[in-house]
Amino acid sequence: MIAKESLQFLEDLKNNNHRDWFQANQKRYDAYKKEYKQLAEAFIAEMSKGDSTLSHLEAKNCMFRINRDIRFSKDKSPYKTNMGIWMSAGNKSFNLAGYYIHIEKGASFIAAGLHQPEALELKKIRREIDGFYEDLEAIVNDPEFKKVYGGLDRENILKTTPKDYEKDNPAIEFLKLKSFTATAKLSDKDIEDKDFVKKTAKKLLVLQPFVEFINRALTTE
Repeated sequence: MIAKESLQFLEDLKNNNHRDWFQANQKRYDAYKKEYKQLAEAFIAEMSKGDSTLSHLEAKNCMFRINRDIRFSKDKSPYKTNMGIWMSAGNKSFNLAGYYIHIEKGASFIAAGLHQPEALELKKIRREIDGFYEDLEAIVNDPEFKKVYGGLDRENILKTTPKDYEKDNPAIEFLKLKSFTATAKLSDKDIEDKDFVKKTAKKLLVLQPFVEFINRALTTE
């Protein structure tokens, strides 16, 4: 369960997103950061039970700095007002699919997969889909997958047929995707549940076969 103090800190920061307030509330931030680390560690431990590729991770690999990169943003607010945890077997030099938890009052969600892969990564994923369409079809048609996530996210999709593929390809609706993710919302009640980590990890691990499929594509020569 996430302490109400941490959620309140994020809410207060959202309403006072400037350096003076942040510095005046340094002790609250230190307490928040400590819980953030503990939560990341708890998720790594729980998720590793179902996906052993995550077992090597440390909390620092999965946490985000609170400072926003505002160099190219119209929004110059200096601090992030959500807690994010990213767990992946990849690293800075080798991108792989993984799992994400977003904690923000009224806007929490979980997701897994790979968002907007680079051109070479996208080519590899489409090649895997083309060759093993039935595998992906079975994953997204799994009753638990459909119950929790409905299907794959389709916000980022080509309007036309991708290069090198025919429009009558049986996998065409998957091949049109430019991001390969599935997402489910979390309520405020969910994130305040005493079994938040265990219940959320269970939902995320429904996507383990999907993550494995994407990573198989990326690691196959």
